[in-house]
Amino acid sequence: MSALRKKFGDDYQVVTTSSSGSGFNQPPPEKKKKRQRFVDKNGRCNVQHGNLGGETSRYLSDLFTTLVDLKWRWNLFIFILTYTVAWLFMASMWWMIAYIRGDLHRTHDSTYTPCVANVYNFPSAFLFFIETEATIGYGYRYITDKCPEGIILFLFQSILGSIVDAFLIGCMFIKMSQPKKRAETLMFSEHAAISMRDGKLTLMFRVGNLRNSHMVSAQIRCKLLKSRQTPEGEFLPLDQLELDVGFSTGADQLFLVSPLTICHVIDTKSPFYELSQRSMQTEQFEIVVILEGIVETTGMTCQARTSYTEDEVLWGHRFFPVISLEEGFFKVDYSQFHATFEVPTPPYSVKEQEEALLLSSPLMAPSLCNSGDHKTGSLDGPETLEDTDSAAKLPTKLQKMTGGGCRDGLPKKLLRMSSTTSEMTYSLGDLPMKLQRISSVPGVSGDEKLLLGKASKMCIEPMSKSVADLPPKLQRLAGGGRMDGHLPPKLRKMNSDRFT
Repeated sequence: MSALRKKFGDDYQVVTTSSSGSGFNQPPPEKKKKRQRFVDKNGRCNVQHGNLGGETSRYLSDLFTTLVDLKWRWNLFIFILTYTVAWLFMASMWWMIAYIRGDLHRTHDSTYTPCVANVYNFPSAFLFFIETEATIGYGYRYITDKCPEGIILFLFQSILGSIVDAFLIGCMFIKMSQPKKRAETLMFSEHAAISMRDGKLTLMFRVGNLRNSHMVSAQIRCKLLKSRQTPEGEFLPLDQLELDVGFSTGADQLFLVSPLTICHVIDTKSPFYELSQRSMQTEQFEIVVILEGIVETTGMTCQARTSYTEDEVLWGHRFFPVISLEEGFFKVDYSQFHATFEVPTPPYSVKEQEEALLLSSPLMAPSLCNSGDHKTGSLDGPETLEDTDSAAKLPTKLQKMTGGGCRDGLPKKLLRMSSTTSEMTYSLGDLPMKLQRISSVPGVSGDEKLLLGKASKMCIEPMSKSVADLPPKLQRLAGGGRMDGHLPPKLRKMNSDRFT
């Protein structure tokens, strides 16, 4: 125990989760009444079909599958009964032919040729049928050419025997080669666990393969069975909901060589979004796990199932590692396959954690050009909002450049005085094309021109102030020195005409 504490820390405690509940340091909880499971731990579904009425005839329409699905004792009984009845029926047919022809009374007449030689009673007719059907052929009993009805019966016997052999032997072969026994070597952990993984609350359980032969194309799925009531008042017993175990990322496709821990991240899309440690004590649900794959040796599809009820989900636990590196190989310790240990886990649901995070984080409203006097009159308030809105519409780089000293410390009256018509005319070339077209319209009022002038000064003045702080190369690009020397003569002439 000291070595484990040294490895995992003092906050961790190793717990062996057994069916008896031993290994917990805390007092055992009160025994809950064992409720009916939909799927047993061994994968058997607790469902019985009743009151079928006339639908039972559907089983006879698919007789082969019905025989395969029967239990072994019924299969053996049907197998023995079918062969016994067929043999007795065919033996009685041979005995009847011998009786009708009078062969039974003339067995010692050497001049008489019977239908079947040396058949003089029912046991001898039964032995003849067995020797013929099993192709033993001792040679003592045989059909003669003086009996056409015997030849016809022999053909019928051969066809009927082939059909019975194909049906019953095929049924027994399919029954024996079913991969249900292969599913017994696929293990599931006795308990599921909920703890933090990668910063997210996660539901986890473990699967393993005891054989060295692989499961090809192994895939795992999870279903949540929970009764609920719709907003319309309809009650849905055992409503099935899908639990995402990596379908979108491909994590549900398993390379099942060593034990794997299957994870379901609890988020806003998860059915466990509102599940907490306290609410889990009153909830009733069942998690059905389905593992499918192709058996490598036979090529048949195998499916293993298990389920976890709410009392088999451990909150604040994590599975113990079972893989260790040895000399030249990895060793799997299956004695720790079901073992878990406690880890620090918040007892709240994901919804409660997100709400607490939103309440704890203050809402900070960033403002541009907020270094001025906040006690201005009501006349300056709209102008300040307009300045802020215009700055928010600038690109990100210009917002950073204008955020440091955008007309800091200047009175509003002085700012309005500085927005003259000449400054507006000078700065029209640096405004966007839409603002230039608006400012060139003859019907634009003086207030609108004043706003355009403010927008131009916001864009130009801080840019000119901050150019000196840029590197030389960026100063040339930003306008500290025009790159006319690197332009073609035609463009250089167009630029000189524009600025003159």
